[in-house]
Amino acid sequence: MKIADNFSRLGTENAFVILAKAKKLESEGREIINLGIGQPDFLTPKHIVEAGKKALDDGHHGYTPANGTQELRDGVSRHIKKMYGAEIDSARVFIAPGGKPSMYFAIMMFGQPGTEIIYPEPGFPIYESVINYTGAKAIPMYLSEKKNFSFNADEVLSLINDKTRLLIINNPQNPTGGLIDKNEIDKLVQGLKKYPEVAILSDEIYSRQIYDGKKMPSFFYYPELYDRLIVMDGWSKTYAMTGWRLGWSVWPESLIDKVTRMAINSYSCVSAANQVAALAALEGPHDFLDDMMEKFDKRRELIVNGLNSLPGIKCNNPGGAFYTFPNVSETGMSGDTFAEKCLYDAGVALVPGTSFGKSCTNFVRFSFANSYENIEKALEKIKKIL
Repeated sequence: MKIADNFSRLGTENAFVILAKAKKLESEGREIINLGIGQPDFLTPKHIVEAGKKALDDGHHGYTPANGTQELRDGVSRHIKKMYGAEIDSARVFIAPGGKPSMYFAIMMFGQPGTEIIYPEPGFPIYESVINYTGAKAIPMYLSEKKNFSFNADEVLSLINDKTRLLIINNPQNPTGGLIDKNEIDKLVQGLKKYPEVAILSDEIYSRQIYDGKKMPSFFYYPELYDRLIVMDGWSKTYAMTGWRLGWSVWPESLIDKVTRMAINSYSCVSAANQVAALAALEGPHDFLDDMMEKFDKRRELIVNGLNSLPGIKCNNPGGAFYTFPNVSETGMSGDTFAEKCLYDAGVALVPGTSFGKSCTNFVRFSFANSYENIEKALEKIKKIL
């Protein structure tokens, strides 16, 4: 068989490769502490689970509109109004099975040979993977460790030319936990006025995981961009619903029919019962979120201080998400070697920095979406092998 040539350009997400290795070691009797996979270790709140169960009992098990049920899209519209004060017509809301489809569809929509798409590095690996798959040129926007992995708006704007079709922003960031300051976003938005043909994809999936009392600098605060702005968020991280596969995004009026057509051509629609549960998540009590973030904040302090106490490791304090991205070069090991040694010698699963960009050889990603006790134990195990 001969498959299409462009398939060779499609990458993967190594967090799942690491997860498979960790599971194999566990099946062989090894104790593995997984600080690699990026999913909250909390149970989905009970009222959400009950809403999903009731939906099935009530017969919500058929097809739904490809862009999501009207009830859920209205709910997302109300949520955006509550969070950011933005008036978003629910006709522009798109419901997908997770965040990735919106990301994939946006990149596929704008990427083709002869065009360029700007993406963050370090960054979620699927950005570069899908850009390459389309035949577009992937242009990295380098995020500096010295700037706590924020960006400089002038540097980003300098990457734009007449071939640029899409600019991808992720805030707060995976894998670094970096939080881009609103002042830099203000400068970027001002500069983008010179480039009206460039679309923006703002990946805000970690919008509710922000520390130190700071507010989410969402792109919803910039209505002047709405005619070319795609904002992506979802339920996975905020509501501990990674396996439910639920995401939402907001699209320009001119593109919503196109992205809906892409859904029809691929997965048809999102599970009906899951959409009922998703609405319950948006409209139900949010006390659990305060408790979750309090625990994440304590873990953040533990892992940052713990890593910085280890020989040869330098770790920035993340402003959002639940990741740290320490520099391990002074251990004498690359990030790849360090991660492998941690897995096989210490029984701690991490993701090497090269999974998030070629420039990230000195780094590894730790997820602190694990218990305080397990993080303490993991730090002790790593200390021993160093």
